[in-house]
Amino acid sequence: MSVGFPGLNEIRMRPVRATPNPLDKATLVSIYPMAIHEVKPTSHPGIFDIPAGTYDNPSVTIIGTSSWFKDVGENQPPLEIPNSAVVVAESVINDYCNGLIACNMGDCKPGLFFVPGEISQIDVKIKYKALLDAAKAKQDNWYRELVKMGDILWARTNGNPLAIDDNIRMGAKALNLLDKEWLRDIKMSDMIRCPACGTMIQPGYPVCGNCKAIINAEQAKKLNIQFAG
Repeated sequence: MSVGFPGLNEIRMRPVRATPNPLDKATLVSIYPMAIHEVKPTSHPGIFDIPAGTYDNPSVTIIGTSSWFKDVGENQPPLEIPNSAVVVAESVINDYCNGLIACNMGDCKPGLFFVPGEISQIDVKIKYKALLDAAKAKQDNWYRELVKMGDILWARTNGNPLAIDDNIRMGAKALNLLDKEWLRDIKMSDMIRCPACGTMIQPGYPVCGNCKAIINAEQAKKLNIQFAG
């Protein structure tokens, strides 16, 4: 009868990562003026912080190999599945952009791209200027779509500033469309709740843009607002 050692099986099951290839690098470039914090809990390493950037001052983030681990059976250590740096960089960009409003992942998306290998900001601005220009064109397209959506949301919500997110405001400012009414800073203390549905609305509007309840009948009468029967 063999004698086992307590905890030996746990040690055998512990995942051990191989030494990453130090030459496997990719450079993620951002002209998106917001910092990105992307987390991939099943990968190691799985936390990626991308600084904000601009066309004139693009940020560069070096990405290396990242691995995930597959369970291969009882009493066996997890099998490491490495992903190359370019795969990881592409995944970081796609996973972040896929959740953004008005982004089509083609010619209308934030200014993010990657280049195989480790490069500097100077390399980006000189050697990869064509990619930089393409990223700016795609980002400007995205900004224009965001501004259109901002106008629609502003009208549909009866001027509710909560309907306009930071990317929409950022897009209008980047395109120098500073005359947009929804760009004005509106304090939440100035907002009131609709007594019928609870939506935050501006007090100057006599009708709730969400449920169409009449908030101020006297004001609606003065404005000669007609309601369908």
